[in-house]
Amino acid sequence: MNPHIFRAYDIRGVADRDLDDALARDLGKAFGTFVIRGGGTPNIAVGWDARLSSERIRDALLAGLQAAGCDTVAVGMVPTPLLYFATHQLDVGGGIMVTGSHNPAPDNGFKLVLGSSSLHGEQVQALRHLIEAQDFEIGQGVGVSLPMQPRYETWIKENVTLGPRKLRVVIDAGNGPTGPIAPDLLTALGCEVIPLFCEPDGRFPNHHPDPTVAENLVDLQREVRATGADLGIAYDGDGDRLGVVDENAEIIWGDRLMIILSRALLAEEPGATVVAEVKCSQTLFDDIEARGGYAIMSRVGHSLIKARMKDEGALLAGEMSGHIFYKHRFFGFDDAIYATCRLLEILSHTEAPLSALLADVPAVCATPELRLPCPDAVKFAVVDHVCAHFSADHDVNAIDGARIRFGDGWGLVRASNTGPVLVLRCEAQSEAALADIRGELERAIARAEREVSA
Repeated sequence: MNPHIFRAYDIRGVADRDLDDALARDLGKAFGTFVIRGGGTPNIAVGWDARLSSERIRDALLAGLQAAGCDTVAVGMVPTPLLYFATHQLDVGGGIMVTGSHNPAPDNGFKLVLGSSSLHGEQVQALRHLIEAQDFEIGQGVGVSLPMQPRYETWIKENVTLGPRKLRVVIDAGNGPTGPIAPDLLTALGCEVIPLFCEPDGRFPNHHPDPTVAENLVDLQREVRATGADLGIAYDGDGDRLGVVDENAEIIWGDRLMIILSRALLAEEPGATVVAEVKCSQTLFDDIEARGGYAIMSRVGHSLIKARMKDEGALLAGEMSGHIFYKHRFFGFDDAIYATCRLLEILSHTEAPLSALLADVPAVCATPELRLPCPDAVKFAVVDHVCAHFSADHDVNAIDGARIRFGDGWGLVRASNTGPVLVLRCEAQSEAALADIRGELERAIARAEREVSA
């Protein structure tokens, strides 16, 4: 067993190398054991994405869960949010989604839910320890199939109402599991939908299903221009993240999308709490506060953000990566299709183009997410040294790495939770100031690496 597949928020690896049938069965046994020993309901919902390896892994996982004494509910080939939805709708002790998310086609993995909360950190490692010790409960559960797509679609149609403006929307499902759901659902809500790559295909033959990478949005942008659509939406490989382009085919990244969503929320729920992660633009946090909301900066990671939302009573949260979490009128988990519906709800109640909803946001210059190689053994120590260096004369937020405030912007360095990498992002009022902040941050990192290695 490769111990490195057990990560901060999920379990992920190369399907044919790291996730053989034995590992999938053992994970089922371990998760079932974890639920039973914790006093949970011994009934587990299981969903899977469109990858070529997912059905094989699903079958072994179901066998393992049942061997530990859990009953299972197979909810179908669905986006991850529908598995989350199932844990809120069914009498289950948790759920497992077989998915590689936005990873390359040969990869796969598991997202795990205990009760209705995502497992992360030490809980994921506890499953690894059970597998290593082969310490499992023994029983014989039974399995049933209960497709969740009809119930989910009915719930959305009963709880989202679009305004009088009829919108033309391009949907790029990236050949993932959102394809059989999103176009028909949005059509039923009153939109004209132009589908793009909506046939599930685990080879991802058209483009990689990761809407945080601009090159993966080129087809969507082209279709928006060609059809005169009001906007375009792209989904990742398991439907918990979205990318958005406006009527001009300009990309609206996650933090700018959150400005639109948080404004609408605060108009309806004055003083609401909104959570956003450390890579997000300062314009987002400033806009929330300016409109009477309470803005909280969080660590990166969908499991961590959901936990922070629960602790703070937040009604909305979001990440640069396009994870959008609604507790307001929803369940608090990240769901790209539901976030799409809320965005369309906002846009359908105005005649303004999508781009106009951000016209008054101060212009800033920002880097993309930069990734610098750094060995796992030293990456956290490097960040600690950078934090200490700047703390003497700068305002530093150390909730997740070091986000340093400069006079005309900010810079972030944090250790990746998924690889031997440091993640950087910088924002400033001008290109010159941006270059200065980035240069100062990179010099501090280089100095810290020398100190740590000395």
